[in-house]
Amino acid sequence: MTAIAINLNPIIQLTDNQFYQLCRENPEVKFERNAAGELLIMSPTGGETGNCNIEIAADFVFWNRQTQLGVCFDSSTCFKLPNGANRSPDVAWIKKDRWNALTPEQQEKFPPIAPDFVLELMSPSESLRETQAKMQEYINNGVKLGWLINPKTHQVEIYRLGKPIEILESPQELSGEDVLPFILNLQIIWG
Repeated sequence: MTAIAINLNPIIQLTDNQFYQLCRENPEVKFERNAAGELLIMSPTGGETGNCNIEIAADFVFWNRQTQLGVCFDSSTCFKLPNGANRSPDVAWIKKDRWNALTPEQQEKFPPIAPDFVLELMSPSESLRETQAKMQEYINNGVKLGWLINPKTHQVEIYRLGKPIEILESPQELSGEDVLPFILNLQIIWG
């Protein structure tokens, strides 16, 4: 199943505050919003994907606690991208100085910033084509490094700002390169 898109634009164009309020009033629904202003209702993940998501996020959190180089975010965090889209990557990371440059109000709501790094973990209910488009949208909006991990095919697509997409087959680990000095061991994904 892919995300369900609802186009309310002919009736109402939600402001950022209205979109934020809609999300707050409906916490059981995971919303995103594309650059055209359409609401996207995201389906929940299953057990396997949820377990992999939390294991990956834990590795990032433990690494970040030790280095204190930035701020980590889970899949519940919605970012306001420069193109107007509101997106929630499975894992995101922002350098501390960029995060601290935001006002407290910007940090509290949907931060108007493209993360430095994003990770999307494909679940069986997601469309590969739509997730690839989402990854490209991240890069087009200033994300420096993105990983699209597909457990089913054992492939990882690496998205880099200003570079072509690289596809890896069953890599054992992934490097955060010059964006974040972090190595993700993929045994937690491949088993």
